[in-house]
Amino acid sequence: MSTLTIIAHITAKDNSVDLVKAELEKLIPATRDEEGCIRYDLFQDNDSPAHFMFHESWATRELWQVHMENQHLKDFSAATEGAVESFVLHEMTEVR
Repeated sequence: MSTLTIIAHITAKDNSVDLVKAELEKLIPATRDEEGCIRYDLFQDNDSPAHFMFHESWATRELWQVHMENQHLKDFSAATEGAVESFVLHEMTEVR
């Protein structure tokens, strides 16, 4: 079975870019330590700094679903409530 790739687009409200960025950065070490996490990299758009993207790879969809229920994601949601304009996830499989 192929690994699961997640592309997550997060757009902060203009007055909350620094807050959202700081909270996204907190997710990185905890997530990279999770079972099944192969890649978890955060990017910020050079022309639109309110736009962030995670490029993630997971060993299985099931392990990614466990990740989505972890406390650090709940903490992120609570800390950024009202600060995120949009959050869009794309589940993808590599075409070979």
